[in-house]
Amino acid sequence: MIVAIPKEVELSENRVAATPATVKEFMKAGMEVNIEKDAGIASHISNIDFEESGAKIIDSSVDLYKKADVVLKVQHPTVEEISYFSSGMVFVSLFQTTRNLNEVRAMTDIHVTGFSMHLIPRTTLAQKMDALSSQANISGYKAVLVAASRLGKYMPLLMTAAGTIRPSKILVLGAGVAGLQAIATAKRLGAQVEVFDVRPIVKEQVESLGAKFVEIDSNGEGVGDGGYAKETSEEYKKKQQELIHKHIAKSDAIITTALIPGKPAPILISKNMVSDMRPGSVIIDLASENGGNCELTKKDEIIEYNSVTIDGTSNFPATMPIHASELYAKNISAFIKYMIDDGKIKIDLEDEIISGSLFTYKGEITDDTTKKAIDLNT
Repeated sequence: MIVAIPKEVELSENRVAATPATVKEFMKAGMEVNIEKDAGIASHISNIDFEESGAKIIDSSVDLYKKADVVLKVQHPTVEEISYFSSGMVFVSLFQTTRNLNEVRAMTDIHVTGFSMHLIPRTTLAQKMDALSSQANISGYKAVLVAASRLGKYMPLLMTAAGTIRPSKILVLGAGVAGLQAIATAKRLGAQVEVFDVRPIVKEQVESLGAKFVEIDSNGEGVGDGGYAKETSEEYKKKQQELIHKHIAKSDAIITTALIPGKPAPILISKNMVSDMRPGSVIIDLASENGGNCELTKKDEIIEYNSVTIDGTSNFPATMPIHASELYAKNISAFIKYMIDDGKIKIDLEDEIISGSLFTYKGEITDDTTKKAIDLNT
């Protein structure tokens, strides 16, 4: 069985789906590994590094795909890439199946077996495969560093001969993996940190990191399946907007991380709220890929409105490709090895992890959320 690792075609994507360490793991499991020439260059992994780990370097993606039984990527494949896939091939990536519908259809038409790392169930057994968490950790960390670089002031409290410098005030919206890492990083830099989340169950985690939890009495209204956030009532949203508006006006930097699985990101920061922010303030919108938590956010653009900088960078993990690739490669390697039986991939539809992450199989779309998105756009 041949595992193929192509070079990412998206210009802003610097990650790669394998490292020399995971190549060795695949080979121990009885698989051959082919890697497209220069696939790891942006992650500072040379062709020689891969060859020394036992991989074979292939000059073109077309030749790579022709020989592949399993293809591992970071981003979803393009329709052109899919045209080189073979029937029965296994494909795995961070595929956003409800957004990239043409690609889902193309893979289904030629009977590719498609898995998305976005769909890995949140269970104890699947923790090693949880690519969303490993990459969100990086996003939360890098978001605070970028915010600090854009602010025209110190983060920590400073006592100087010229007087005392007050610490910056950071507001984090959403206390998932990215939010918690943002809190921890901001606290390390000496900032005062406040946090809002619709899920009161995260209060203890937030406070354990030294941040203040800002809450609304909700009776658990915002808690969905698997601990993710879910849609809330209009009455709750009104209270939420009032509370966030109050705290935004006092903040120097805001890190937004709020997402709802399978839906556009909720708008938490209106244009009017931005107008009331301090001149020189910064918003880092980590939900920009799904529409953004700020009404003014533009994906992959950095704009200024009323002297407030709004950063819509959608792929912070790609700005830290060394560790992002290392972690993602471990996640995807753990997933592949989980399915290996006697040197071959076994598709066990009774297995929660395998069936949960599978979105197309034998010419059929198997994921309900993806199927609904396809039906709505037909």
